[in-house]
Amino acid sequence: MIKVIIEREIAEGLEQFYQSAVTDLLGEMASAPGYLSGESLVEIHRPNRYVVITRWVNEAAWNRWFHSPERQELLGAIQPFLQQDEKITLLEQLADNQVAARN
Repeated sequence: MIKVIIEREIAEGLEQFYQSAVTDLLGEMASAPGYLSGESLVEIHRPNRYVVITRWVNEAAWNRWFHSPERQELLGAIQPFLQQDEKITLLEQLADNQVAARN
């Protein structure tokens, strides 16, 4: 299992338009093969900064979604609201933490 963190900064004043457009993207992602769960968050003191945290069965599943025509099309709908390119970080849990969590 991996986690993917997507950070987006939206042009001020366009937050409501972004939120509307990103709803379609998140809905489509939820039906992607290998998608496990996710949440969309907004920074409390910077309401134009959004973070999406998703879980995938593996990196291959994420890559299929990342490169899919569906994601590219939906990303085009939110691209005009972005102040800069989205930042994506892929994470996996350390084996040591998995053992500690079971105890």
